[in-house]
Amino acid sequence: MPLFGGHISIAGGVELAPERARALRFDAMQIFTKSQRQWAAKPLEQERAALFRANRAANGINVVASHLSYLINLASFERRKRKMSMDAFADDLRRCALLGIDQAIFHPGSHMGKGASRGIRRLAESLDQVLDEADPGGPRVLVEGTAGQGDQLGATFEELRDILAASRHPDRLGICLDTCHIFAAGYDVRTREAYEETIARFDAIVGLSRLEAWHVNDSKGPLGCRRDRHAHLGEGEIGTAPFRRLARDARFRELPLYLETPEGERHYAMNLAVLRGPSRRHAQRARTSDEPRVRRRAAPGG
Repeated sequence: MPLFGGHISIAGGVELAPERARALRFDAMQIFTKSQRQWAAKPLEQERAALFRANRAANGINVVASHLSYLINLASFERRKRKMSMDAFADDLRRCALLGIDQAIFHPGSHMGKGASRGIRRLAESLDQVLDEADPGGPRVLVEGTAGQGDQLGATFEELRDILAASRHPDRLGICLDTCHIFAAGYDVRTREAYEETIARFDAIVGLSRLEAWHVNDSKGPLGCRRDRHAHLGEGEIGTAPFRRLARDARFRELPLYLETPEGERHYAMNLAVLRGPSRRHAQRARTSDEPRVRRRAAPGG
């Protein structure tokens, strides 16, 4: 089994998150290190950081990720927005280093109508400037694949490959794939054959060695819809079997699988049960009944 985790609230203090994760039977967790609704935040207190590290160790949380602010767009062609994004990115990395966080996951942003090639170059320039000044002992920086809505970068495996290649710090970068996002971007995983084809395609274009985490979510929208709409596992268009297949894939047994399903911690037990799968007694029955029915309707254009 891989490391199961989920996005955990930091309400009341970041130091409380590890205990919440352990109560959910998680071995990994993802958090925000500050509010995602504003650019600036108060400096992280050393005492809270020390408590976080101690509580993480006490609760046996093996891997911790921080999801960087959704406000950040390192590919922005607006000078002020780009500067604010770089400052916020750098601040997040400092917080991660102080907390001992292993992975910093970020969305590659939007090219704002300038085209993917120009957007990737802009993104890499901004990212490199931040990494030039960041603590080299800080977290691994993971580019998250997107659903491809609007001018989003990173919806194709080719763009993810090009983002890594454009940076002067490729050794500090990796990839996080989101099951909802890749499905919405047009990569099918519903049947065993489709799943293997998608994984093989990623390996050929980017390389499985660059994949360091998964976000695990079903999709409310159909294949290729280009919409980032998460659903509970088995309650969306992907179905149940692909998630069990992912959880049992030996190629990913050392990677964290972070749930980001609706309403978070309130329903994680239900979603974790899908990942863990049926009991051994019912496994044979499940293998013949839990394949999703592939819908034949055409996906929306784009």
